[in-house]
Amino acid sequence: MHDELLSMAAQLGNILCGHGYKLALAESCTGGWICQCITGIPGSSKWFDRGFVTYSNAAKIEMLGVDESTLQTFGAVSAETARNMAAGALRHSDADIALAVTGIAGPDGGTPEKPVGLVYLAWQKKSSDCRCIEQRFEGGRQQVRYQTVHKALRCLLDEFDAAAKSP
Repeated sequence: MHDELLSMAAQLGNILCGHGYKLALAESCTGGWICQCITGIPGSSKWFDRGFVTYSNAAKIEMLGVDESTLQTFGAVSAETARNMAAGALRHSDADIALAVTGIAGPDGGTPEKPVGLVYLAWQKKSSDCRCIEQRFEGGRQQVRYQTVHKALRCLLDEFDAAAKSP
């Protein structure tokens, strides 16, 4: 695991502890890598509730309550599914904030409409609207997965940084 990811996870842990928040994760294309970064930090049990690795559509439906019609209409790799995953992680945990990632890491599975490297990241605090972004990462499978983990941690850090700066 890369030191930068662990450093970011530790920063996030300090922020979440400072707010008294717990985190839940719903991961697809990263296969638990974000959870690995989080649990690599001593004391993360104070601020990390649980992680869901929902690689298949069935797992997304069963574990997170993603609507089957969302998957049929928009696909597993979509903003709509990412939002459903984040909301489901909140509903099925004791967390105050949840983050979800879904994407195509490759080398197979891409299409012209949804190429390898396409990733959606969604995060939501309880009693807040869900935020979602689309990213298009370059490189091979491990590079896409690494960039997704990095961006996921950065999104949460930026979320709290922006909140601290708002009046």
